[in-house]
Amino acid sequence: MIEFHDVHKAYAVNGQSIVALQPSTLQVQPGEIFGLIGHSGAGKSTLLRLINRLEEPSGGRIVVDGVDVTALDAQGLRRFRQRVGMIFQHFNLLASKTVADNVAMPLKLAGELTKAQIKQRVIELLARVGLSAHATKYPAQLSGGQKQRVGIARALATDPKILLCDEATSALDPQTTAQVLQLLAEINRELGLTIVLITHEMDVIRRVCDRVGVMDAGVIVEQGLVSEVFLHPQHPTTQSFVQESEGEHDLELGELYQQVAGRIVRLTFLGETTYAPLLGQVARDTGVDYSILAGRIGRIKDQACGQLTVALTGGKELLAEQQLRAAGVHVEVLRP
Repeated sequence: MIEFHDVHKAYAVNGQSIVALQPSTLQVQPGEIFGLIGHSGAGKSTLLRLINRLEEPSGGRIVVDGVDVTALDAQGLRRFRQRVGMIFQHFNLLASKTVADNVAMPLKLAGELTKAQIKQRVIELLARVGLSAHATKYPAQLSGGQKQRVGIARALATDPKILLCDEATSALDPQTTAQVLQLLAEINRELGLTIVLITHEMDVIRRVCDRVGVMDAGVIVEQGLVSEVFLHPQHPTTQSFVQESEGEHDLELGELYQQVAGRIVRLTFLGETTYAPLLGQVARDTGVDYSILAGRIGRIKDQACGQLTVALTGGKELLAEQQLRAAGVHVEVLRP
């Protein structure tokens, strides 16, 4: 659905060229939720805004749904942008317009529907985001979560194929964030929309995304399935995001390792194996004792997952690892 071919972006500041995005190659598949995570200044907002050319690339090609966006003229770009909805961090609602009028604005600008058709479309959109009772209110009368729902309805007005989310939940409290993410997941599932969202929170990625790209200093340093990147981070930037989200620190774990004996392994469970009593079974079969040093059980989007760091002592330790791998558990040896 979205392809970046050696796309890069630099800004001219006081006669100097400041690079915001290094030459990048990226693919987003139809119907998936693709997340971009990075600290402030990593280049994720620049990359997102290049998709609909709110930012002009300095070089490279951007192809969206088979269309070379970088080759579009002004008229072609206007038509293309009707197929790409966008949700903003600070809502960007018109304070002097009602909720219904804010949602209707893209339809009025497009000029393709009658007033009656626009009214019916707005009714449908407000029902989808749960705001039917708030159509005549003004943005100042709404909560943050309600404002963002208006922003989502407005972004869906022209029936786009792609939805771009620019830090759509960073201004919201945790409970409202969860509600908005659930709404985005429902829209993705029911409408088949391709969604690209940027965030600096790993929990947002874990809740709704299928794949993720990690950015640092204008470079996509790691990308892949969320389950792989989240459970087996390779790049230091990714590792820091995961550790922050889980409250883990390498120094604390290192000190703990020095206090325990035995072979230390990290066990990763996905799907049905997450809740299966595998450790107990393997311990009985192999005579191995185990101590749990750290762990987490949760979900990545709709999939159960878990990781346990354990110390194995006595018995047949290597056989225990073999049995765990045979049961579908990923075993990583941290200390032989």
